[in-house]
Amino acid sequence: MTAFDKHQVACFRFVRCDFAADTGVARLVYAFDHGPEMVETITVPGAPFNLSPERAAAVQRALQLLHLIAGVSYYKAGVPDTVAIEGYAIDAETAALVESIYLHGLGEFAYRNGLNLRGRFRLPVAGEVSPAPTLGLQSHALVAIGGGKDSLVSIEALRRAGVEETVTWIGGSQLIRACAERTGLPILNLGRALAPELFELNRQGAWNGHIPVTAVNSAIMVLAALLQGVDQVVFSNERSASYGSQIPGTGEVNHQWSKGWAFEQAFGRHVQRYVAADLQYYSLLRPMSELAVARQFAKTDFYDAHFSSCNRNFHILGERPVNRWCGVCPKCHFVFLALAPFMSKARLVRIFGRNLLDDLDQAGGFDALLEFQDHKPFECVGEGKESRAAMATLATRPDWKEDALVKRFCNEILPQLDLAELALEPMLELQGEHRIPAGLWERVREDFAA
Repeated sequence: MTAFDKHQVACFRFVRCDFAADTGVARLVYAFDHGPEMVETITVPGAPFNLSPERAAAVQRALQLLHLIAGVSYYKAGVPDTVAIEGYAIDAETAALVESIYLHGLGEFAYRNGLNLRGRFRLPVAGEVSPAPTLGLQSHALVAIGGGKDSLVSIEALRRAGVEETVTWIGGSQLIRACAERTGLPILNLGRALAPELFELNRQGAWNGHIPVTAVNSAIMVLAALLQGVDQVVFSNERSASYGSQIPGTGEVNHQWSKGWAFEQAFGRHVQRYVAADLQYYSLLRPMSELAVARQFAKTDFYDAHFSSCNRNFHILGERPVNRWCGVCPKCHFVFLALAPFMSKARLVRIFGRNLLDDLDQAGGFDALLEFQDHKPFECVGEGKESRAAMATLATRPDWKEDALVKRFCNEILPQLDLAELALEPMLELQGEHRIPAGLWERVREDFAA
């Protein structure tokens, strides 16, 4: 294999995709120019799958959509100007959706690498698409679980609403498996193996960085739902995921764009129109802020010793909670701050293993959450106004206000803020657009508002 030169790559090729109903394995094949094929595999348990012609056709449509979206992991290595699709043709609507996912989903990647991707990724359009049929899927939800508080809030809300559900995750995380098993519900572990050549390209100096992984996972779960014959794919992305980091001189860059409303709306609508008319894709938490989700999570301690939102320590499953929270990353900072107004200090410190707000060395990390002298971190954390409201609430609580960072907030930051914008209650209201089915929304709205 000749050395990979990201500056010399001319074309990215979507070579082919196939699915074997007897094994449950999908293969997604990509290549640069005339280079070696890169093959990613997705494995859906439950094979062999007995598919009617209509459902097999829907699986093929979902497979092609997945092929296009998952290609983002490979395309970013060279970001060439030319893109080719071999083996099938796509219509203008599909092209527009996928181009939008690449442009916005690679926003942080482009910013960090000093690249301008506007207008660069263009898919060839050669065909029309017919509206998707209704498949008669059974009423059942595949619910994505990531090991953190948000998906657990969704899972329990669906349980209370009487929705049949299967807790679903992608990859080999033992922490997520333990969390999924803790629910006591049916579980589905989907396999995803990236092409090993990608890691070799990275070693050779390929462009690298953040990709819209929720978009990829959403497409994988749509494929799995069709194979399982169920009618709902549910994520747990809240309202604040739609807001990015405000970068001086650049504008907004959203680390979690594919968790935001723009992606959910476009992808969910596309799936219903062109993949399967009775397959619903939605986020159950979309009308909620991160603080509202934290309040909901705090109502039960059933998952205290099992959940973790820490990205750094995600691969380590320890017996003690301290092993599941590094305590120094933006996710740890934010989850600690978001939960603090809604649970006892003793319980929160027990979960994290220490009090993060009584450590002056952590000031910079919390400042970024507050958008004080820094922008919101490139992480899946809530809006600055949520963090400011949470910190202002703690500043009024006797058990928190003497802690080093709360005291610092009172002395240095609070005098510069508008007190009218620091109220916690408005942050907890359910509001904004969502794709939750109407009957279900009536049930969960009462639950979340209680």
